[in-house]
Amino acid sequence: MQRRWFPALAALVLLLPAGNGAARGWQRGHPARLADSVRAYIDEYGIEPLPGPPSVSSALFELGQALAFDKILSGNRNISCMTCHHPAVGTDDDRHLPLGEGGAGLGEGRVGGHVIPRNAPALFNLHAFDSMFWDSRVELDANGELSTPAGNQLSAEMALTLELGVVAAQALFPVTSRHEMRGFPGENEIGDRADDDLSGIWADLMARLGAIPEYVALFEAAYPGESFAGMTFAHAANAIAAFEVAAFDARNSRWERFVAGDDRALRPSQLRGALTFFEVGCAECHNGGALSDFQHHNTGLAQFGPGKGDGATGGDDFGRERVTGDPGDRYRFRTPPLFNVELTGPYGHDGQFRTLRGHIEHYIAPEEALESYDITRHVVEKDLWGMVEDNTDAVLMSLDPALDDLDFGHTRGGARAQARRIRWFLKALSDPASRHLEWTVPDSVPSGLPVAD
Repeated sequence: MQRRWFPALAALVLLLPAGNGAARGWQRGHPARLADSVRAYIDEYGIEPLPGPPSVSSALFELGQALAFDKILSGNRNISCMTCHHPAVGTDDDRHLPLGEGGAGLGEGRVGGHVIPRNAPALFNLHAFDSMFWDSRVELDANGELSTPAGNQLSAEMALTLELGVVAAQALFPVTSRHEMRGFPGENEIGDRADDDLSGIWADLMARLGAIPEYVALFEAAYPGESFAGMTFAHAANAIAAFEVAAFDARNSRWERFVAGDDRALRPSQLRGALTFFEVGCAECHNGGALSDFQHHNTGLAQFGPGKGDGATGGDDFGRERVTGDPGDRYRFRTPPLFNVELTGPYGHDGQFRTLRGHIEHYIAPEEALESYDITRHVVEKDLWGMVEDNTDAVLMSLDPALDDLDFGHTRGGARAQARRIRWFLKALSDPASRHLEWTVPDSVPSGLPVAD
């Protein structure tokens, strides 16, 4: 008998007069009304379904896959591109700060090696990006031309080879970093090169690849009509990018389906979370199809790790200023897109927060959060605990004004309840297929070096 009463009660609630407070609350929570409210924000912020990646030939994919996992691209043949972006750990490395050249293992279990100054970003939907790295040092300039740290060492011919744009250009640079992949003088022929001899480094790597007949065949299959002898490392970087954009396409999340028009794609809790996300003001920076403005902001995050050589101690990181030379860009870092965000922690340019909850709650009161930041609470890598930079006052002097517009704490349940609802929404940004990327890892690579770690 009870089962028969429930539908009747629901019908009575719908018939209650509009002046009844309980009825108004129920109606505001109705999925259809929530969906309409969220769609109004989608229209306001110009959020559209994310286009698919460019088509990639199977030959170019195969070459890029091999190169991405092959340690031959590192000076000492001990680390690959995917070591810090492994599919098994969400295409990042699950660490606050990566361990580069000289390390061993994957993810949280990796040991040894040089500590890299910034958190390893994930690789999902890179085709939607218009800049790369936390400081956008690889980007398209106002004229639509590639701007990179290589200057004129990236020749016009090489730039034309980079069909995948900024994603391909990015792949040129980790191999040139001593701490990430290259190593040091006396260790290998690439480490013996001067730091500014990027052309020489790239030529040495192509010489290594050219000594392996299987790679020569893979390159010439991926670029029909071209001889390996006439190729540059831009061909390798472009292939790595092709593999990344094809393998880590992640556009089947509940959110993507909702944006495309499916009102039933989001659960009621996720709709409420999405509405809170917009009402609080998160979309002022996290907007567009990638939920990122790809601009740079100082959001009041603590600085730790080895830094980038900035400040009085050299342990600081001035962020975007390192690219532009403008002191107004100090401590500004690019807004990260939110694809698969629940799978890609820790969060922040240094991995300042192990959990999504901690990172969201930072924005409730950023100044207070920075002043009271406790690295032992948010960071599990104990070696980093003693590497916190004393720059709080300097960071607070240039906080982004957008933080003042965040509106936490003005709804029922308060700020932490809002943060919890936002977490519900962010989980709707996960593509189920991104949890099962084992297929992207090759069994072997042409160099014969181990793939496992």
